[in-house]
Amino acid sequence: MTKRGLIDEVVKRFPRFSRREAEVMVNAVFDSLTSALTRGERIEIRGFGSFVVKNRQAREGRNPKTGALVDVHAKRVPFFKVGKELRLRVDGKPWTPADSDEP
Repeated sequence: MTKRGLIDEVVKRFPRFSRREAEVMVNAVFDSLTSALTRGERIEIRGFGSFVVKNRQAREGRNPKTGALVDVHAKRVPFFKVGKELRLRVDGKPWTPADSDEP
């Protein structure tokens, strides 16, 4: 699914919103997620998964074409961990609230 597909889905499910309003809402959600990850915050969406920022150490790598050693600088990368509900549904298994890890 693309961003355009998400906007179309919002318009379809909530016809009271115009396409432009739906686009603003979807962009606001993505901007908020991006800002939180930039600040190093963890994002958790229950039933879907969580996003965190992981720190990668500097290391020595190899250029796959030439085999030459290359310095790879330290960096921060976004990481997504799928939630149990989504994992079960994608696998075609039924999910019930009893499967939840929450009390």
